[in-house]
Amino acid sequence: MKPLYRFRIPITQLLFILLGLMLSAAESGAQQVVRGLVNDGNGNPLPGATVIIKGSQNAVQTNATGHFEIQAPATVPFSLIISLIGYQNQEVVFYELSDEIFEITLLDDSLLGEIIVTARRRKETAQDVPIPIAVVGGARAAEAGAFNVNRLKELVPSVQLYSSNPRNTALNIRGLGTTFGLTNDGIDPGVGFYVDGVYYARPAATTLDFIDVERIEVLRGPQGTLFGKNTTAGAFNITTKKASFTSGGVFELSYGNYGYIQAKTSVTGPLSKKLAGRLSFVGTQRDGTIYNKKRDEYINDLNNIGVKGQLLYAPSDKTEITLSGDLSRQRPNGYAQIVAGVVNTQRPEYRQFDQIISDLNYHLPTTDPFDRVIDHDTPWRSDQDFGGASLTINTDIGNGTLTSTSAFRYWNWNPSNDRDFTGLQALALSQAPSKHSQWSQEVRYAGAFSSKLSGVIGVFAIAQNLQTDPYHTEESGKDQWRFSQSTGSELWATPGLLDGYGIKTISELNTFSGAVFGQLDWSITGRLHLLPGIRFNYDKKKVDFNRETYGGAQTDDPELIALKKAVYSDQQFNANTDNTNVSGQITLSYKTPAGLNAYATFATNYKPVGLNLGGLPTSNGQPMLELAKIAPEYVQHYELGVKTTPKPGAILNFTIYRTDLKDYQTLVLNSQLGVNRGYLANAEKVRVTGVELDGSIKAGQYLSFRGAVTYTDGKYVRFKEAPVPLEETGGAAFKDASGTKLPGISKWAGSLSSEITSNARNIFKNEGRFFFTVDAYYRSSFSSSPVESRYLNVDGYSILNARAGFRAQKGLSLFIWSRNLLDQDYFEQLLPASGSAGHYAGVLGDPGTFGITLKYSY
Repeated sequence: MKPLYRFRIPITQLLFILLGLMLSAAESGAQQVVRGLVNDGNGNPLPGATVIIKGSQNAVQTNATGHFEIQAPATVPFSLIISLIGYQNQEVVFYELSDEIFEITLLDDSLLGEIIVTARRRKETAQDVPIPIAVVGGARAAEAGAFNVNRLKELVPSVQLYSSNPRNTALNIRGLGTTFGLTNDGIDPGVGFYVDGVYYARPAATTLDFIDVERIEVLRGPQGTLFGKNTTAGAFNITTKKASFTSGGVFELSYGNYGYIQAKTSVTGPLSKKLAGRLSFVGTQRDGTIYNKKRDEYINDLNNIGVKGQLLYAPSDKTEITLSGDLSRQRPNGYAQIVAGVVNTQRPEYRQFDQIISDLNYHLPTTDPFDRVIDHDTPWRSDQDFGGASLTINTDIGNGTLTSTSAFRYWNWNPSNDRDFTGLQALALSQAPSKHSQWSQEVRYAGAFSSKLSGVIGVFAIAQNLQTDPYHTEESGKDQWRFSQSTGSELWATPGLLDGYGIKTISELNTFSGAVFGQLDWSITGRLHLLPGIRFNYDKKKVDFNRETYGGAQTDDPELIALKKAVYSDQQFNANTDNTNVSGQITLSYKTPAGLNAYATFATNYKPVGLNLGGLPTSNGQPMLELAKIAPEYVQHYELGVKTTPKPGAILNFTIYRTDLKDYQTLVLNSQLGVNRGYLANAEKVRVTGVELDGSIKAGQYLSFRGAVTYTDGKYVRFKEAPVPLEETGGAAFKDASGTKLPGISKWAGSLSSEITSNARNIFKNEGRFFFTVDAYYRSSFSSSPVESRYLNVDGYSILNARAGFRAQKGLSLFIWSRNLLDQDYFEQLLPASGSAGHYAGVLGDPGTFGITLKYSY
C-alpha cells in the first residue's frame, strides 16, 4: 500500500550505514553488492519486503530472516527504496559502499500520527510539537482534489478562506487573520503563508494551485518566535518536494464534468555528481458554472497554469544549496457574484432597491441564486501572474543548521468587476489593476546549544512595494443617478449627469519590516520542557494616495456640481509611519511515559499600524484625513493542549484557547460610492475562545478514520462606533456593536474521513491496493457582514466527497472521484452591493462534480 505520508530522508540529514569501499585492484572486476536487513519497529525481521534501486528495474525481496542482497549501480550516489504492504516506505541514499550489513526499519502504516514536520525548524513528529498543528500530506491533498487552500479548508476545519476574487481573499485561522470583506491593502495579514521557507505577502497566493507539494502544516495561534514574519493568528508552512540525485517522476491526468481537465507532472534526477534538478508543472481548466445571459457565455471557469523548477547543489554532506523559481498564471473568466437577496433599508421608499429597478424598468433574471443565471453587462475578469525566485543555503554547524533564505516575489493583477451585480449600467466599471513586489531575507540557526538547551534564533527583513498599474478606476453608468439619488430633486435625472463619471486613483505603498526572533527549548528534566521565545519588530509604512474625478456631464451649474461631488470627489493624502514592538511567548510542556504530551502557552503578538488605501469617507465634501491611519492591533493569547497516543495506530489531541485583541483592525462599510470597498478602523476589544479535538485511528489492517471538530466563539467585546448593517442604512451612521459576533466564524465546524483498503494486489504488474475513501465537511451558520446583520448570514452546510480506485506504490494508479457528491447548494460568502441600496450578492459554492484520475510514477 502506498502510505499517506512518505518519509524521505533529506540530503543534509541522511541516515545510512556505509556500504561501499572499493575492492582491491585484484578484485576490481567483481560486482559491488549491497547487503542489508529489514525489520519492524520491534526488531522483528520482515520477509517479503521489496528492495529496489530507484530509477531502475533492479529489485529483490527479503528472505525469511529479513536479509537481502542487491547489485549496486556502478556509480554513486544512488537510492534504495524499501517497501512492504502495511508499512511506510523508506528511501535511503548512498554516497559510498562498504561490505557491512546495514539495518533498515519500516514503520507500521497504522502509525498515522508519525508525521514528520518542520514547524519548529527541526524535524520531529507532529505529536512531539507543543503547538496545535494540522498536517496534510501532499498525496492526500491531491487525491482529495484539494489543489488550493480554498479546498484544503474542508480537511482542516479551523481554517476559513473567503474569496470574491484573488485580490479580495481573506485567509483566517480560528476566525482571525484578515478583515472580512473587500481587501484593503494597507494592513498586514494575520496568517502567515510560507512556501519552502519563503513568506508570501499577498493573500492572492492562496488561490493558486499547489505545485508538487510534499506536505502542508497549519499552525494555529500566534507565530512570532519561530517564523520570520510576525503573524497574529497562525501560519501555513508548505513544503514542496525536493530535487533528488536519483531519477524519478510522476505524471497525473484528471478528467471530469464541466469540461474539467487537470494535468500534473514532476521529474527529478541528477545533473552531475553534486547537482540535481526538479521540474514540476500543473495546469487546471474547467468550464464555467454560471450562465451570463446578457453576454451569452458561461463564466466562473478555471484557467490556471503553474511551473516550478529547482536546482540542488550539494558540495558536501554538510551543505546544500537550493535555487528555486516558480511562475503561476490565472486567466479565469469569472469570480462573478449573483444577487442573493434584497432587504429594506431605513432610507425613504424611493431609495429602496425594488423601487429603483422598477423606475428603471429592470427585472432581475432570477430571484433564485442557485439557478446560476446572471445578466451582468460588465465582463468579469481576474487575471493574475504570480512568481519569484529564492536561494536557500543550509549548512551544518556544530549541533545545528544555519539557514539563509533570500527571495524575490512579484504579483501582477488585472481585474474587471460588475459591482452593482445587475444588468444595469450603474457601477459600470470597478477595476483595480495593481503590481506588487517583495524582497525578503531570513537567516536563522536551529540546533542544540548544550545537552539540555536547544532552540532557534534568527533575523528577518522584508521590503514591499505595491502600486496601481497604472491606476484604479471606478466609473458610473447611465443608471447610476437613480442609485445615488439622495433627494427628491429632479436635477438627479439630468441627462448624462453621471454617465461616464468616475474616479482614477494613483497610489503607492512602500513598507519595510525587520525582526530579530528566537525561541529556546530548555529540558528541565527528560520530560519537562520550558520554551520561552521573544521577538523584536520594526515596521515602516509610507503611502501616497491621489484620486481625481473625470467625465460625466460638463457643467458650471453649482447644484449639478454638488450632486456629482456627492457621488465622487477628489482625494489626496500622504501618510508615513513607523513603530516598534517587543512580543513573545512562553510554553511549558510535559511528556509522560505513556506518550501524553501536555502543554500550556501564553503569547503576546501584534499587527503593525494600518493605512487606508481604499479611499476615505467624506464629511462636508472633504476627506476625513484623520482616518488615514489606524492603530496597531495587540494580541494576548492563552492555550492549553494535550496530545495523546491512546494505542498504536491512534492519536487524539485536545486544545482549549482564548485570544484577546486590543484595537482589532476591522473593515467599516460605508454607503458612499467612493469608498465602496470600505475603510479600516479599530474595534476597541475583541475576544475569540474555542475548543478543538482532532484524531485518527487505524481500525485493523484495512480501515482507518481521521477527524477534527472545532467550537469557536468570537465577539466584539467593545465596539462603540461600529458601522451599521445593510438593513440599518439610512438611520444612524454608527451603532454600538459590543457583544455581537464576529463575521466569518461558525460556532461548529468539523471534518471526517474514512478509508477502507483491500489486501495487496498485483494489477498490470503494479503492486498496490484497492481503496474507497469518503470525506465529509460541515460548518454551522456564520455572519457574512462586518457587523452582525439579520439578513447577511450564511446557512450551515455539509459537503460529501468520495473516491475509489487502485493505488499503486509505483507504476499506474487509477481512481474515480466526486466532489460535493450530493450536489449541495450553499454560499461561501455574502456581500452587500456598492451604495447600500438594499441588494446583496452571494459567492456560490461549486456544484457537484465527478471525474477520473490516472497517475503513473516511477
